Amino acid sequence: MVTGAEHAGRLPRAASRVTGVYLYFTPLAFLVALGAPSGYLVAISATFMLKDQLHASASQVAAFNFLTMLPVYFSVVFGFTRDLWNPFGMRDRGYLLLFAPITALIFCWMAYFGSSLAGLFAGILLAMVAFQFISASYSGLMALVGQEQLMSGRLAALLGIASMVPAIVGAVASGWFAARHTFLLVAALALAIALIGMWKPHAVFAHTYEQPLARAAGFWSDVKRLLEHKAIYPAVAVNFLSQFMPGMNTPMQYYLTDRLGAPDAVYGYYMAIFVSAFIPVYFLYAWLCKRVSLQKLLWWGTLIAIPQTVPLAFISSGEQAMMLALPLGLMGGIAAAAFIDLAMRSCPPGLQGTFMMLVSGAIALSTSVSNLLGSGIYSASPKHGFLYDVVTTVLFSTAILPLLRLIPEELITTADGERNPALEAGVWIRDEGRQVRPR
Repeated sequence: MVTGAEHAGRLPRAASRVTGVYLYFTPLAFLVALGAPSGYLVAISATFMLKDQLHASASQVAAFNFLTMLPVYFSVVFGFTRDLWNPFGMRDRGYLLLFAPITALIFCWMAYFGSSLAGLFAGILLAMVAFQFISASYSGLMALVGQEQLMSGRLAALLGIASMVPAIVGAVASGWFAARHTFLLVAALALAIALIGMWKPHAVFAHTYEQPLARAAGFWSDVKRLLEHKAIYPAVAVNFLSQFMPGMNTPMQYYLTDRLGAPDAVYGYYMAIFVSAFIPVYFLYAWLCKRVSLQKLLWWGTLIAIPQTVPLAFISSGEQAMMLALPLGLMGGIAAAAFIDLAMRSCPPGLQGTFMMLVSGAIALSTSVSNLLGSGIYSASPKHGFLYDVVTTVLFSTAILPLLRLIPEELITTADGERNPALEAGVWIRDEGRQVRPR
């Protein structure tokens, strides 16, 4: 029996631990989002370099982006490595201490030798490989803590907020800095990630790796468990379709600058306004997820986000695009947070890195394939191509709705912080031949 005094003592400790989790993951999420080779800061700068200095076409830029993202498409390999390999005996901190300095060295090399097409391609590809280990440790640890402390919704909102701020900075700053200065800045950010690897806050790491949720079961056993975990399939499919937006990225950039005559910076400003609109919605999600089941949030968010890109089909100037950026961004926030919340809840025990990187790879593949498709449609029909891209985007967004019915109900019927006995009873791993259920 728990006395009132004991219960009162637990509440401050629980609140203190949640605060400690926020304090650790907020700067880490900020640095990872801003310094990622696939992030706005690097990606938009590279696109401008390809377009303006190397005179690449829209299709060539899309092809370059697709090929340099190859390590991200196979990011599940990096996630699986994270779940099985323990560098320096420090688990996730070891990955930050090892691969963040390697990433910094690569970007320093690019700053002085990456001005050619071959140099730019090789540098970004190598940086993508090194950074995938950082992403695997960071996202796997976040999902593990989210499951362990029943706060996947709040961490999904935190991830979104901390990621959007650097996305805004990256979108705006990419038009200000020369490529060399951008690469040196990203190198400095990678070193800052390495410094966080030296930090071991009690709220995040105390007992985290001792939980059954964190234990792997061996290579082939883990592969089998992953494939047999039914919850992963709708979660991957939903996140894939959520990012299949042929009307965005390269087609929109070329539509604004070439078709509507807007300056290059307008696209960066549009993206900055667009992603900034997600931030207040993420705060709203952090409040809602503790009061409303994930099931309802998934449906609400998807229905709101489906028509998100439709108004872009009717713009006639860069100014109109920037005016629409704020309301269109607001429409996507609930869905974006709910889909990541779903991914965290869907992780098999001991395979958080594997599954979160599988989702990351699916999102990256979706973005690149849709960008290739959208660029092809745009190039094939210069007059109406962007309209066709928008229509295609709406169709793929609508396809999410039937997938929501395939998600196991026991996974999503609770709000953040609520225990789900039905789900807990079905989550187990092998530990020396015995079934182990999470505490």
